[in-house]
Amino acid sequence: MLELFRRAATDLPAEVEEALAAGREKEEEGSAARNALDVILRNIELARKKSTPICQDTGTPVLFVHHPYGWSTSRIEEEVLWAAREATKRSYLRPNAVHPITGKNSGDNTGIGYPYLHFHEWDKDEAVFRILLKGGGSENCGIQYSLPDSGLGAGRDLKGIKKCILDAVFRAQGYGCAPGILGVGVGGDRVSSFEESKLQLFRSLGDRNPDPLLAEMEEELLEKTNRLGIGPMGFGGRTTVLGVKIGVRHRLPASFFVSISYFCWAARKKTMTVKNGEVSYD
Repeated sequence: MLELFRRAATDLPAEVEEALAAGREKEEEGSAARNALDVILRNIELARKKSTPICQDTGTPVLFVHHPYGWSTSRIEEEVLWAAREATKRSYLRPNAVHPITGKNSGDNTGIGYPYLHFHEWDKDEAVFRILLKGGGSENCGIQYSLPDSGLGAGRDLKGIKKCILDAVFRAQGYGCAPGILGVGVGGDRVSSFEESKLQLFRSLGDRNPDPLLAEMEEELLEKTNRLGIGPMGFGGRTTVLGVKIGVRHRLPASFFVSISYFCWAARKKTMTVKNGEVSYD
């Protein structure tokens, strides 16, 4: 579990690094956008080599756990809490858990509901642990729309959903470190809609949504968001978003939520699989 935390904090997924490198090639030679991506790519290389955090804000640990029948979730939680404390001691994580009333930092990245853990029991003989380290800047860019939205001119239709996503990217400039990745949850209630948006961030950048309509929307919005001209770190350019991933959940007739989770370029996520005593990471 400690190794899962270390890898998430220090080793950016290869596909994200490749997307950033591809974006660099699209930017003009000598431009601020290209220079920003040069610095980002160098930072990724150094963090991996030295096993140090990719970003000074090491984020909130968010874990989704799938486990076989009969496993003790309380024991799993104990392991996660130990790993969070140990990762903080070893400086893979910055102490980030602050009490909202007293303002006191626990000093070890554990606290009330921190890290966030979500358990699912399944009939497989393996356990899969997925972690996001969600930085504060990108988390502050998360937004939830309730449609219809008169101010945005967005109705309860595909056009309205697209308006929400474009608006979220526009609002994120100057706050979320672009280029970013968008996880979108459409439907559900206020909680499950946001949960869906974060689960979408685990998808591969190169995958294709199994729903043809959603796949078309993702491709269209990726193109449109990159025409906004925000660019890397807001310096302008062609690379504003690396991926748009959309999921849906059934909703009540009276509610229509569109929830967007913004992942900055430091898209720290890792998966650990435990099967027959063997551990692998992805």
